[in-house]
Amino acid sequence: MDTSDAAISFDDTGLCDHCRTFHTEILPNWDTGEQGQARLSTLVEKIKAAGEGRDFDCILGVSGGIDSSYLAYVAKIQLKLRPLIFHVDAGWNSQEAVNNIEKLIDHLDLDLYTHVIDWEEMRDLQLAFFKAGVPHIDTPQDHAFFATMYQFALQHDVKYILTGANYSTECIRNPLEWMYYQSDETQLRDIHRRFGSRPLKTFPTTSILRHKIYLPYVKGIKVVRPLNHLPYLKADAIKLLTEQIGWQPYPQKHFESRFTRFYEGYWLPTKFGYDTRRVQYSSLILTGQMTRDEALAALAMPAHDPETLTRDFEYVATKLGISPKELTSYLEAPNKSYRDYKSQQPLYALGAAAMRSFGLELGGKR
Repeated sequence: MDTSDAAISFDDTGLCDHCRTFHTEILPNWDTGEQGQARLSTLVEKIKAAGEGRDFDCILGVSGGIDSSYLAYVAKIQLKLRPLIFHVDAGWNSQEAVNNIEKLIDHLDLDLYTHVIDWEEMRDLQLAFFKAGVPHIDTPQDHAFFATMYQFALQHDVKYILTGANYSTECIRNPLEWMYYQSDETQLRDIHRRFGSRPLKTFPTTSILRHKIYLPYVKGIKVVRPLNHLPYLKADAIKLLTEQIGWQPYPQKHFESRFTRFYEGYWLPTKFGYDTRRVQYSSLILTGQMTRDEALAALAMPAHDPETLTRDFEYVATKLGISPKELTSYLEAPNKSYRDYKSQQPLYALGAAAMRSFGLELGGKR
């Protein structure tokens, strides 16, 4: 990490706050050995009990990326769970992602539920975020993913949602300036009110109070992260899935979505100077999966090769129904941040502090 994270701080030895948080808060409380796996076994029994007599005992959100794909394999093969594979199609799936999900379903003999977001509403909301000039233009996709899963779980009385989120590849978080909270409905609606052109009649929404308090503590719906209780090495997981089911890796984390590939590989570093590979590689360095020299060498190369970038730029513009010239105008417009729009950021900060104090969340001070 570097000072493109405006909030970064270094101690007298040159160690940054991201690393200090990992060593003092996450690592001492992160157990993938016997105790961690014992806790996972207890959790698995609860999930099985909650799903007894049903067609599935949990839902597992799958994007086609490595974390969620590997979790699907672990859930079925190692944990003997019966997850319903849950996918939200926001209109931007790469062909590789589609193929990977199909291979998972076929090989693991699991059922797939796909929720398709109304494209015209998604398109209008994404254009509103471009016009707002903020870095976090991927918020509409992420918000829809989480809101749809929560809504499905509530409607069908599913008590457990499995997610591939994990410390092994994600112990360093994106700074808030780079990627603001995707679940902030207040900000999403304010940006759409200012720059959108059509009502959001069917677009799924959620809020921090809904998914942090109402769903878990009133309705008993839990979001769990099984990979945090198991040894998880990204390279080994890719090798296993590639050999076992013909899964196809991506050039970079999150590139299963063509929009996210454009957003993280080009938009963020070009318009704002934010390179998400710094966060991703920092996580892999701290967890012993990459050396700092390897990371620096990779960062010396562009995240997006020029040929693919040209195609993606034209594809994104065409799919959004605008010209490449209009898309370029958003790139060149003044940069804004989440602070320029209504938000619930103070509530998020208060909630995160409370969760850390009760040991319910590790790290995450940003």
